[in-house]
Amino acid sequence: MAPFFESLFLRCTGYTYSNLARLFMRLFVGIMLMQFGIRHLVKFTALRDTFPAVLGMDHETSLICMIIIEVLCSLFIMLGFLTRISIIPPTVAMLIAEYHILHDMLPDTSIYAIDSIQPGYLPLMFIGIFLFLLLSGPGKISVDYCISLFILARRGKDETETEELEEV
Repeated sequence: MAPFFESLFLRCTGYTYSNLARLFMRLFVGIMLMQFGIRHLVKFTALRDTFPAVLGMDHETSLICMIIIEVLCSLFIMLGFLTRISIIPPTVAMLIAEYHILHDMLPDTSIYAIDSIQPGYLPLMFIGIFLFLLLSGPGKISVDYCISLFILARRGKDETETEELEEV
């Protein structure tokens, strides 16, 4: 019985599925972000006068920019196309959303008590996932990886570039 548990332990700890994990994270965060963009698009007429005006833009322009960020960037992130560049606009948008959530709280509400009735945890969750993907990259199950392979094949394989790409 002991060899079975040893084998099971080695299988559970020794093998990593980092590319599959990055694909899952990209799909998860992309779907979560896209559903906000679709909701904003569906309720555009109701939100265009009440959406927070940011960065010197009016309410409607801010909402349009947010919808573009949420829909377009989430599609790029899910596909793994220009992943690290596509992560920057939603990260900035979530930082701005976090600022507005904390800035618009009532003075007697503690900003440190994040619980289920306070919406401050949601932008922080997105920021954390975006930073993870920014550091880890899209992985091998992505359009970025396929484009990288195409570029290397067209250039003629350079040994150091191929090794670096294999480490991804």
